[in-house]
Amino acid sequence: MTRAEIQSELREHADEKYRKFSSGLLPGVENILGVRLPVLRKLARELAKTDWQENMSELSDDSFEEIMLQGMMIGCVKCSFDEQLELIRKFIPKIDNWSVCDSFCTGLKFAKKNQEEFFRFLKPYISSDKEYDQRFVAVILLNYYIDEEWLSRTVKALQEIQAREYYAKMAVAWAMAECYLHFPDEVMPILKENKLDPEVQQKTLQKIIESRIITPETREEIRTMKKTCKKV
Repeated sequence: MTRAEIQSELREHADEKYRKFSSGLLPGVENILGVRLPVLRKLARELAKTDWQENMSELSDDSFEEIMLQGMMIGCVKCSFDEQLELIRKFIPKIDNWSVCDSFCTGLKFAKKNQEEFFRFLKPYISSDKEYDQRFVAVILLNYYIDEEWLSRTVKALQEIQAREYYAKMAVAWAMAECYLHFPDEVMPILKENKLDPEVQQKTLQKIIESRIITPETREEIRTMKKTCKKV
């Protein structure tokens, strides 16, 4: 598809009410057309089927949706693992909001089949001081590395992320909470050490409290921990 055809397709599916709704969730993000995520995912799959390199080159960075399409396509294209990593490396600097970050990460399902290699790829981003590099790592770990084999390395990586900005902190807390919910016995001692950033610790405990799968007794214990942990 040409750039004009892609942009015409996006305009055809733009919804003004959804644009306003999305803008409210993404303060500071401009050029939102208001195309819903299922429509973008479908279009990304179509663009990835044939001549994906050419289709990718036709996408500009002029709108939120076109950037979203670029990220979604990376999870759909058929190419070598090394090529996918290179596409990811080039795309990460374009991430400037939580929505693009999270939708992009959830499409990279091949990471689960290549955990060791992908984890090596993540290492420079674990030590990055950029907010969305950090969120990218946390959301990838959340989606593909919370299992028995990887738990210790996942938790260690989350602790190593020096998150200072809001959306990075929230992602680390989200991932830490999920680690606890899947492996409470292993993660509880780490939470009791109270060595996380104070805000990350508080948000982690809050997300655990909000979970529907914990017992009332556990919820009360976590509430007590939240009251006594270091204050933000």
